[in-house]
Amino acid sequence: MLGLIQFFVLACAIGVSFFSDDLEQTIRDRVQPGSAAEGLGHWPTDATREIIPVGCHSHNDYWRKVPLFSALQAGCIGVEADVWLTGDELYVGHTTSALTASRTLRSLYIEPLVELLEKQNPVTSFHPAKDKPLNGVFDTDPSQTLILLIDFKTDGPTTWPHVVSQLTPLRERGYLTYFNGKDVVQGPITIVGTGDTPFDLLTANSTYRDIFFDAPLAKLEDEGPPELDREGRPLQEPSGPKRLPHGFGQGHSGLPSDVSPDTFNHTNSYYASVSFKKSVGYPWRFHITPQQLERIRAQVRGAHRHGLKVRYWGIPSWPRSLRNHVWSVLVREGVDILNVDDLKSATRRDWTHRSFGWWFR
Repeated sequence: MLGLIQFFVLACAIGVSFFSDDLEQTIRDRVQPGSAAEGLGHWPTDATREIIPVGCHSHNDYWRKVPLFSALQAGCIGVEADVWLTGDELYVGHTTSALTASRTLRSLYIEPLVELLEKQNPVTSFHPAKDKPLNGVFDTDPSQTLILLIDFKTDGPTTWPHVVSQLTPLRERGYLTYFNGKDVVQGPITIVGTGDTPFDLLTANSTYRDIFFDAPLAKLEDEGPPELDREGRPLQEPSGPKRLPHGFGQGHSGLPSDVSPDTFNHTNSYYASVSFKKSVGYPWRFHITPQQLERIRAQVRGAHRHGLKVRYWGIPSWPRSLRNHVWSVLVREGVDILNVDDLKSATRRDWTHRSFGWWFR
């Protein structure tokens, strides 16, 4: 019996090997220059072929070898650009010493995104303009939006109109996610403002906005079940809004003095972010403690209750075993997107033995 099984396995291996070589030769013959079928290997929307979008955010994306495209090639659904207003131009860089005339928001992000989305949304006899669905940047998942996080490094109110203006090419083509006064309509690109983004200007228009806020996650934390009195009844909480300190969180400019957790919702915000080290604390024991885990869960619950996506920045990056442990816990607990520096490690599945298929969608 064992001999028959071994013979069967060997026969199958030989058959698969022969078929594979034969198939590869057929592919080479079909796409060689000058052949009638040369164009079979290409189609209008194949710029991001075979790239599977992954729930990760390219932190300080402008540091990549090729900004934007390195992140897209890895499958990241979020990228980050720090912008500095000088004159009438928005320059991209981590500090002013790193700025150059050629590295602008327009040249690194706006223009490349317009060019890529035009390729992803061709007008052909098979796909006429009147029936044209707006595809996103990923050919394998056209419905997946790409989040462009714009970190305002210069004065928010002064920088704001320039950011709004430079988004015009994306806005005019209908590529931006926007709020129409009643609903949020998802587009191929979702713009999120952080840093010194002015919340008051962002929410000034109640019937249309296409820039969303990066809300302070720590202040959306779900406080859990209410405390009970001796009779088992919930204790009465003080009336009035829960005030947040001015300047707290990722976005901190132009917040009203009476801001409360309920100020932030899916119509004006997209992310809810906070520093992992400052809010949850560094895992000094090289694992997440029960107290830290409860804080993560409370913050995830609070953000999701407000319709926002959770993002932690300042995640420990070394040693890698600790980083991988933190990543695994965050994904398991419902964090929507990982803020990462190491794209290759983050977008591979070998950093965890557990499978989170919903995350790699």
